[in-house]
Amino acid sequence: MQQVEIGAAERQRVTARLADVLPVGALLTEPRALKPYESDGLTAIREVPWLVALPESESQVRAVLAICREHGVPVVPRGAGTGLSGGARPRADGVLLGLARMNRILEIDLDNCVARVEPGVRNLAISQAAGEHGLYYAPDPSSQIACSIGGNVAENAGGVHCLKYGLTVHNVVGLRVLTIEGETLELGGKGLDAPGYDLLALMTGSEGMLGVVTEVTVRLLPVPPEKRVVLAAFGEVAAAAAAVGAIIAEGLIPAGLEMMDRLAIQAAEAFVQAGYPRGAAAILLCELDGVGAEVDAALAQVRRILIGQGAFSIRVAVDAAEQAKLWLGRKAAFPAVGRLAPDYYCMDGTIPRARLAEVLAHITALEAEFGLAVANVFHAGDGNLHPLILYDANRPGELERAEAMGARILAQCVAVGGTVTGEHGVGLEKLDSMCGQFSPAELDQMHRVKHAFDPAGLLNPGKAVPTLVRCAELGGMHVHGGVLPFANLPRF
Repeated sequence: MQQVEIGAAERQRVTARLADVLPVGALLTEPRALKPYESDGLTAIREVPWLVALPESESQVRAVLAICREHGVPVVPRGAGTGLSGGARPRADGVLLGLARMNRILEIDLDNCVARVEPGVRNLAISQAAGEHGLYYAPDPSSQIACSIGGNVAENAGGVHCLKYGLTVHNVVGLRVLTIEGETLELGGKGLDAPGYDLLALMTGSEGMLGVVTEVTVRLLPVPPEKRVVLAAFGEVAAAAAAVGAIIAEGLIPAGLEMMDRLAIQAAEAFVQAGYPRGAAAILLCELDGVGAEVDAALAQVRRILIGQGAFSIRVAVDAAEQAKLWLGRKAAFPAVGRLAPDYYCMDGTIPRARLAEVLAHITALEAEFGLAVANVFHAGDGNLHPLILYDANRPGELERAEAMGARILAQCVAVGGTVTGEHGVGLEKLDSMCGQFSPAELDQMHRVKHAFDPAGLLNPGKAVPTLVRCAELGGMHVHGGVLPFANLPRF
């Protein structure tokens, strides 16, 4: 999309109109107030927005979108700003639409076991509200204490329990969405299924490019009566990786199956003293849940498998406090690793479980090639890797080396049959990597979908789906005449 530059007089008109439809203090214009919104969790990519709008209701969101559409102003939706792919990075010529003030839990429906919430509600707050009824919301990203459900929908977030209970797309049953064209879409609902195309799944993970979510209905699950958390330590990373496949191969689906390597273990242990064995090359955290007899039988199987795969230490946490401590180390791993270097670059690729050991060995080889250390902490059960590349942005060239190394890791994920993202989205970070995974025809279909919802290309432009010109310039594709039937459409 080619943006039309807005003159000073037009900017004043837009600012005045937005101020009229928003509450006092909900339109930020001063540089000091705008600065905190210059990036999401990927702080290496920054841009200060022209304006920040903070609506408190769906009607205010609709009014903001209408004004921006009329004046051709780009809009970047933003939740809590915890995303790690630059998907919420604003534009200097656009409005950042922050939804954090829309944070009400509208309904806990016990008959249907669902909750209706506004997009700014924190992930953890849903389970806290449902907990008094013996229910909870399953997807639990490591940032769940801060991240918002609207952002989770935009990125199709996962978490440590997504192996058994699924990603956001498997746990959201309804959405209210406003399009830039002024339409209100009601997708899904409290029922088990809805007629027509699965637009609910299409919207989940669309990174704010198709519409703005104003209400989310999520599935609530009963809190399992019994849980066991197993900590297994290994002397070799390959042995821990092999144990992951062996557990799944036996027909077991743990609630969570996470892996950390030596550097991540040492960082987490120094940070929160979770009781991790510092001498281990890798650890697995395996959570089993269900009724008592089921959990006991699964635990016996897991013990046998772990011993057979070479675990030198196995610890089982039974009481809730001990379980929480073990999981605290895993969930605090990202901030803990931040103590090891001034900066780190968090990747997000997904691979088949059977290729874990191979890809981890490849990452080790890249450490030597690029001269940068990597801490690995990830959702091993579903093959979702999160290599944390340590670097110092104050040293010339280190950020560029980290980015190049990350691109090589993602290329390897694709090479073994995986994908460039699992739960963090594409945003700006992985645009080039998308060129290596998808063909021109596939990318063209993505642009068709974008055009159907947002013909002018005003919603979060330049994110998630690369232009075909960009991919051609990277040398990953060759665009020939006649290949692209939609070539006359704007590219976003």
